[in-house]
Amino acid sequence: MSKKTKYIFVTGGVVSSLGKGISASSIGLLLKKRGMKVASIKSDPYLNVDPGTMNPFQHGEVYVTDDGSETDLDLGHYERFLDQSLGKDHNVTTGQIYNTVITRERRGDYLGATVQVIPHITEEIKNRIKRFERSDEPPDVTIVEIGGTVGDIESLPFLEAIRQMGQEEGPQGAMFVHVTLVPYIRSAGEYKTKPTQHSVSELRAIGIQPNVLICRSAKPLSDSLRQKISLFCSVPPSNVISAEDAATIYAVPLGFHAQELDDIICTHFGWELDPPDLTEWETMVEKITNPQKRIKIGICGKYVNLKDAYKSIIEAFVHAGVYSGAEVDLVWVSSEDIKHYGAEKFLHDIDGLLIPGGFGERGVEGKIESIRYVREKNIPFFGICLGMQCAVIEFARNECDLPDAHSYEFYRELKHPVIHLMADQEGVTELGGTMRLGAYPCRLAPGTKSMEAYGEENISERHRHRYELNNAYRQKLTEKGLMIAGVSPDEHLVEIVEVPEHRWFVGVQFHPELKSRPTRPHPLFREFVKAAVEYNQERTGEKAAQDVAAGLSKSSG
Repeated sequence: MSKKTKYIFVTGGVVSSLGKGISASSIGLLLKKRGMKVASIKSDPYLNVDPGTMNPFQHGEVYVTDDGSETDLDLGHYERFLDQSLGKDHNVTTGQIYNTVITRERRGDYLGATVQVIPHITEEIKNRIKRFERSDEPPDVTIVEIGGTVGDIESLPFLEAIRQMGQEEGPQGAMFVHVTLVPYIRSAGEYKTKPTQHSVSELRAIGIQPNVLICRSAKPLSDSLRQKISLFCSVPPSNVISAEDAATIYAVPLGFHAQELDDIICTHFGWELDPPDLTEWETMVEKITNPQKRIKIGICGKYVNLKDAYKSIIEAFVHAGVYSGAEVDLVWVSSEDIKHYGAEKFLHDIDGLLIPGGFGERGVEGKIESIRYVREKNIPFFGICLGMQCAVIEFARNECDLPDAHSYEFYRELKHPVIHLMADQEGVTELGGTMRLGAYPCRLAPGTKSMEAYGEENISERHRHRYELNNAYRQKLTEKGLMIAGVSPDEHLVEIVEVPEHRWFVGVQFHPELKSRPTRPHPLFREFVKAAVEYNQERTGEKAAQDVAAGLSKSSG
């Protein structure tokens, strides 16, 4: 087999949010299961250098890698499906490309030439895509997802770049996969292929002929529809892949494999590979689709109207649910609603509460109130980043008699700033890429729930924050019962806090959701869900007993 890297380019048409990232991840999983070394790249056509400064309402979650890069949420899908850690070279943006080209122009690297989109911008895009090919251990295949939708003006340089690469690499060096939509028109009672035809026509006008079409639809496509799409789009019928709505995203690669998509790719590149062993993946999907139990976990935040802002958290709960054989029903609660209407109204029947990370003062008081509620009710609690900081504030106020306790992030004039700016953040004015980012080591304290979960003393987790627990308040907090369960190796930074007498109350400064995998749930999510299942059984058992007692009392009366 040739060691030269092959390329699979994944584009999208008709509308956004069709699942290009899931499609690219699923293809990568199937090829990895067949023994291939796979690299994944997400190209984003926005002018931001990275999504780090973007509002989650516009862009969704910022996914942080081990090397401290703030990247697109699709890198989370790549990591979860491929079970491998990625880095800054796996996310390319228009902002990065133009920043590099303009910097070179200012230095005079182009020797006075007129700098243009073609060839200078497209050459830099191709240079980024081919970066892994030049490494000491090049991948067998690089899967490149092109963000946006065919027809978007901002994605044209990327499409032109991959068109050139298709020509340069030749038919057996590159492959084009186009994800499109086949909508169902209810009034007509039929599926329509015209949007797909137009999308492919626009792609061909650019100079790209797709080799495979992945057709998103509500239900499986009939053979006649696939034949029609094949005819009008010049793609073999076998290469028109039906991608109907699935019960879980983790079922998508199984659907692709059933339609022999991985065989089609292998044939295209001339690979002779053993079939994939998907047994473990199939077992995981079976457990997701057929859970034995069901629990309710409340998520209290301020971005609850856009679930993509918490994408990795959602997936981490799926993974942990598989371990406990439970479906985790997420109850989204606005922290502002908690502030206005109280915690009891929204949290009275949950089995656990998670407070996720975030920035800004809006909604913080609602988060603090919700934490007080579950701490006093002995309901399992998990705080992440700002969630941990809110837990510290709540404990300081209600257990340490510091009613004015708050975070220096929100108020500069504070009597008790139990959360304060990190020392190395003093004087930082630029927002992008300046936080404590990426993987850092942490040492766990023996006898803690965290140590029990991880099963080892030294761990590494990914961070994204500027503020931390103020060390001036460590002694007062611990004297009143808050346990410091994890610290940095130099013991200067508090990474984990716990309330020992609580059934499960853990707050972490890092983002554990970023390292959870479908077949290897993160230890803290695993144990949190396990505690919630146990609490649910206890709670529902008590309710059943109360119902029986009430029934007996009523009958005797």
